[in-house]
Formats: sequence, structure tokens, C-alpha cells
Amino acid sequence: MNKALTPQGWQAQLELEYGLRGSKTLLRKKRQSGPLAVQRSFYPEGDICHNYLLHPPGGVVGGDSLKIDVKATPGTHCLLTTPGATKFYRSKSGHVGSQAQRITISDDAVVEWLPQQNIFFDSTNAELRTQIDIAPKGKFVGWEVHCFGRPAGKEPFTLGSVRSRTEVKLAGELRLLEQFQTQGEATLASPTGLRGLVMQGTLIAAPCSEQQRELLEQILLPKDSMQTSHYPYPVGLTLADEVLIVRALGEQSEPILALFTQLWSALRGQWLQKPTCLPRIWAT
Repeated sequence: MNKALTPQGWQAQLELEYGLRGSKTLLRKKRQSGPLAVQRSFYPEGDICHNYLLHPPGGVVGGDSLKIDVKATPGTHCLLTTPGATKFYRSKSGHVGSQAQRITISDDAVVEWLPQQNIFFDSTNAELRTQIDIAPKGKFVGWEVHCFGRPAGKEPFTLGSVRSRTEVKLAGELRLLEQFQTQGEATLASPTGLRGLVMQGTLIAAPCSEQQRELLEQILLPKDSMQTSHYPYPVGLTLADEVLIVRALGEQSEPILALFTQLWSALRGQWLQKPTCLPRIWAT
């Protein structure tokens, strides 16, 4: 039996460490076990390292455990994404599928974390945890997008549970603790939950200032429009303790990802001082 495959499911780990060679960021160390991997590094921008995270089984079931650890050493700049959605399938009673990611960003390092959406099938039991630790001169921008059920196939999320927890630390100090939990369809239908919608997304950038908040506010609340926003679903923007947060609801993943890509592109130009460079895998 493969040591990574237990009677409960796959136990997979992926550790990535980025270092510099001159001004170019390299994937200096890689350690993996079980079905988690990265494709070769891409350099469409010359010095920034682009990597695509792969999970060959194509989905997570109850008992599976995925752990991802990313370390960006001083001065490095990496962009990570996935070639497709991560699917969480129906779980057997008492079994939980989990995914944990820890991202450590050193001084003068930048990490862009841009995965495709998570899709939670009906009767999924899933736990997600994201820990982001940013040094005083480091920068992080990234998002998570969740889809509950399969709206395209008219398969709603009526049973199961999803628990999500995101922590952001700046200089070792906890600045954001974001938690989400749903049990069946109750939270999805609640006015204080997803308001009957099936998609929920969160974009986070840190450390940010009022300048970055105003930049994104101009996109979300255009002054030359009578509408409150061009985005047709509920969306909110918050800056608290240098952590910039955009939360959005919707009925499909494409509008949320398009909105987040627009916001990320604006931050890239003003905050990171880099032109937009969409990962090539998004075009396939």
C-alpha cells in the first residue's frame, strides 16, 4: 500500500521554498508526499516565479488530508494558482476531508495566491484552514472562492458541513481571523449567511493603507455611475489593521473571479508596481 494512502484516505503534503538567484526567484526547495505536486516553474515576467499546484486525484473525499506549506524568503516574488477547481466530494458519515495551507512571507517578499474555486458537492464534510504570516516588509494578495453545490447541474447543497478558517498575521501579530461555517442549507439561505446564493469569495491583501482601499473603492463604487456597483451581487470592502478585505456573494464563479481579477490587477499596478500578467493556465 502507498504510505500516503491510509484506510481513511489520501494524506498529501507539499512544501515549497522560494529563494533568489540574482534578481530571479527560484523554487529552491520542494518536498512532496502523496498526490500533491507542482508543474515546472514558468517565467512570463522574467524574474517572478509562477507555479501551478496540482492534485492528480481531481477531488477530495472524507478522510483525505491535503497540506501545503509555502515559504518566500527575503526579496522573492512568486505567484501560485491551480489549473482548475478543487472539488470536495460526498463524505461518508464521520469522515472529513481537509485542506490546510500555510504561507510565510519574509521581508521584501511577495506572494500572490490565486487558486480557482472550491466546489463542495452535496453531503460534503470539509474543513479548510489558511494561515498567512507576513513579515513587516512583506506583501500578500490572494483569494478563496467557494461554491456550494453544483448550480450548473441543478444540484443544491442541502446536507453536510463546511468549516473554513483564515488567519492573517503581520509581524507576528494576529490581524485577521475570518471564520465561516455552514451546516446543510440553513446558513446558505439565511439573510445573515449567503442570502440564498451559492457562491462566496474573499480577497485579502496586506499590509495595505487607505490608498489601496480607495483604489478598490473606485472600482467597486464608480463615481460616474448611478449604480452602487457594476457587480450585480452583494459585495463589501473593509480595511482593518492594515488588512484589506473584499467579500462577495454570487450565483456563479465566473463573475466573482472576474471581479477579483480586476481588483488584483489594480493592486498589481499601484501597490506591487507590476503590470498585469494573467497565468497562462487560465487561458486553457
